Amino acid sequence: MIDRSPTCGQGPADLRPGPPDLRPGPPDLRPGPPDLRSGPRGQSAAGDREWSPLFGGSLGIPLTAAMLFPSEAPLTSQAYDFLANLVYERSRIRLGPDRQTLVAGRLRQRLQALRIDDYSDYCALLKSPQGADEVDALVDLISTNHTHFFRESSHFDLLTRQLLPRLAEKSIAEMRPLRFWCAACSSGEEVYSLAIVLAEFFRLRPAVQWHIEASDISQRMLERCQQAIYDADKVSVPQQEWLERYFLRGIGDRDGYFRVKNELRRQVTVRYVNLFQDVYPVPRGLDVIFCRNVMIYFDVPSRNTLIERLTDQLAPGGFLFVGHSESLIGLRHGLRTIAPSVYMRPE
Repeated sequence: MIDRSPTCGQGPADLRPGPPDLRPGPPDLRPGPPDLRSGPRGQSAAGDREWSPLFGGSLGIPLTAAMLFPSEAPLTSQAYDFLANLVYERSRIRLGPDRQTLVAGRLRQRLQALRIDDYSDYCALLKSPQGADEVDALVDLISTNHTHFFRESSHFDLLTRQLLPRLAEKSIAEMRPLRFWCAACSSGEEVYSLAIVLAEFFRLRPAVQWHIEASDISQRMLERCQQAIYDADKVSVPQQEWLERYFLRGIGDRDGYFRVKNELRRQVTVRYVNLFQDVYPVPRGLDVIFCRNVMIYFDVPSRNTLIERLTDQLAPGGFLFVGHSESLIGLRHGLRTIAPSVYMRPE
């Protein structure tokens, strides 16, 4: 399921084991980036046995001449200050003076693609009425997207051992599905790590239904999350049989890649969310929110605002996970500490 609301390793030997999934799947993969305003995609014409990349190139990203001949125009301090302020205004990502070289490097290819000669002209575009969409592209390029499967694995262990049994009882008592939100999902490794943990736990508890909301501010990362195609060398899971159970292995010219199986992808809704937009397009009453390794890019006032809003999204008794390098110390909140970087909204 997909929405684009304007308001945020060895693998299995082959794909033959097990009976095919005969349930109807989403339409065939078509060339071009997925439109996040449309309905779900994900299953090829060959069914859930094999897949093909959405784009040309090894990672599904088209190569252009702009990527080969970046602009050499310098980024002046004046232009950098304007860009840093604009990024903060739109995303609350704080860019200090030490980030000027990094920003210049990330934007060179963008200037070349737009056939803009220097950064001052790029700033002029951003200021113009025609530059509204380009501001989103700027934030997309600036945002950091480091992630991997089962990152900070102790969170998933805690979830399995202590929290999911409690949440399962709650789900049954209230006769409702459990709702999860990965609020800064990047390219999807966190989302599908969580989905695997949930699928494993509830495999023997079919009475409990669950669903994950996955969101990010980067359109590029949302496209990758929706594709759910990953380099095989980077797909590392705690139990080897999970590769067979939850991933498809590429064959032929798709060799070297895994794709998350359709039955798992169906449990995830991918959508654009800016954590500081006026209204979140995700439901309230969430049981678990993962918002990990994102607050480190915000200043204290922005962190206070974000924690207040995330708390409001949680159901009483719901849990918030932040990154191991993050803490709520010094921030205003009414949450109770369950474990390092794990908090609960009181019931």
